[in-house]
Amino acid sequence: IHQVLRPDGVFIGAMFGGDTLFELRCSLQLAELEREGGFSPHVSPFTAVADLGHLLARAGFNTLTVDTDEIQVNYPGLFEVMEDLQGKYILCMGESNCSWNRKPLLHRETMLAAAAIYQEMYGNSDGSVPATFQIYYMIGWKYHESQAKPAQRGSATVSFGDLAKIEGLLKREKK
Repeated sequence: IHQVLRPDGVFIGAMFGGDTLFELRCSLQLAELEREGGFSPHVSPFTAVADLGHLLARAGFNTLTVDTDEIQVNYPGLFEVMEDLQGKYILCMGESNCSWNRKPLLHRETMLAAAAIYQEMYGNSDGSVPATFQIYYMIGWKYHESQAKPAQRGSATVSFGDLAKIEGLLKREKK
């Protein structure tokens, strides 16, 4: 993306974040540990927000902004969560599990145990279960000499400590 942008071009992107579907992942892992003596990742790994800024900077972007949002969607149960994921995210986005060493399927008993764990650990009072989607938004600019540049370190004429004094003066002035 950095290579195809013209100078002073902007990259704006969004992606799922590290805590996406943590309820589902935890439930599957606990059920698999209990029923099968170990677990395999059944949901693709997601990146951490701290890594995004480093990735964008290493790619050559500057004036970076990374923000995060969480959306919680309620479903009747684990099977509806998985059905919705299968339909929307795998077919529409081309998303599937990229882990090489995962088991291709879960046993029926493990799935039923995961559904019970999901309900017990995360279930809402109305019987539904939440699925959390964490979304990272990122913005980075390709360098151009016309962009604003940060001031030299130590060149400030006011310290942050003085800001507290200004706030006190403003409060006295209002009285």
